[in-house]
Amino acid sequence: MTEVAFGWWEGEAVSGKGQEVSFDALKRIRQRSPFHWIHIHPDNDKSFINWHLFRYCRKEDLEFSRSRPYKKNDNSFVEQKNSTHLRGVIGHLRYDTEKELAIINSLYRNELRLYKNFFQPVMKLKEKIRDKGKVYRKYDIPKTPYQRIIESRKIPKEIKEELRELYQSLNPAELKRKIDEKIQQLFKTYEEKENGGEPNPFKKQTPQLEAKSYISNGRMTPSSVT
Repeated sequence: MTEVAFGWWEGEAVSGKGQEVSFDALKRIRQRSPFHWIHIHPDNDKSFINWHLFRYCRKEDLEFSRSRPYKKNDNSFVEQKNSTHLRGVIGHLRYDTEKELAIINSLYRNELRLYKNFFQPVMKLKEKIRDKGKVYRKYDIPKTPYQRIIESRKIPKEIKEELRELYQSLNPAELKRKIDEKIQQLFKTYEEKENGGEPNPFKKQTPQLEAKSYISNGRMTPSSVT
């Protein structure tokens, strides 16, 4: 989940793409959010476009919209976080066990969300001008989501005070150390699952071709590919 005005990010890992588990994760994210929700705009996956979420939005008086088919930029605010907040942290490995799920959620619900929201600045697009086929973009001064919330006139003073107290209690260096520890624990768990194989978490997982070759007349010639 990414909030549009402030850039505040929350994450939940779920096993599978079921409607109910996705819906439960969304409710947990909403409980952690330090602001009032007024609108939900999910992608077109069946995990989100379903009666569970639609009824929930009507009951909670939340506006509900969806993306246009085949238009990924309709979800650009959250899609860009897949690179910086997810794959850039835990890599591209296949995590499919309960132990791995628990470690990832421990990151998302604690140190990672605090580090990203309180200490990592985010740029916001102020203006986009198209001139003779070229697009020129202007960005504002990079600020953390926490800073944008504190500067906002729409956030109640009580919430701002709670966030200030939380901010004063945080140590970014300690958060980063704990994040690294949990990431190493996640990679170690993956190695154990793969019988000691060496993982490369930042390499995209693609089908591998194993090629066997022999040298004939001074040239390398493939004998078989499986």
